[in-house]
Amino acid sequence: MAATPLTPDQIASLASALPQWSLVAGKLQRELRFADFVEAFAFMTKVALIAEAMGHHPEWSNVWNRVTIALTTHDTGGLSDLDLEMARRIDGLVR
Repeated sequence: MAATPLTPDQIASLASALPQWSLVAGKLQRELRFADFVEAFAFMTKVALIAEAMGHHPEWSNVWNRVTIALTTHDTGGLSDLDLEMARRIDGLVR
């Protein structure tokens, strides 16, 4: 998928569009907690399948029951519509 960079206005509206996410060092970031490692890893597997289908992969880490995700589009040098869509899809998994 080709990425379209977000405009400054779109970036400013991210807080209301994605209330569970924060802007950290120019990236969309979210930390999630699960019951245990197996649940966290199962969630990561679901995200990995979405990421592969989109051709857009997150920066992330996992420590036991916590998963931290940071989204940015390296090809555009910042946030793009792919990051927004990925965040929305991740939020859909958590609901």
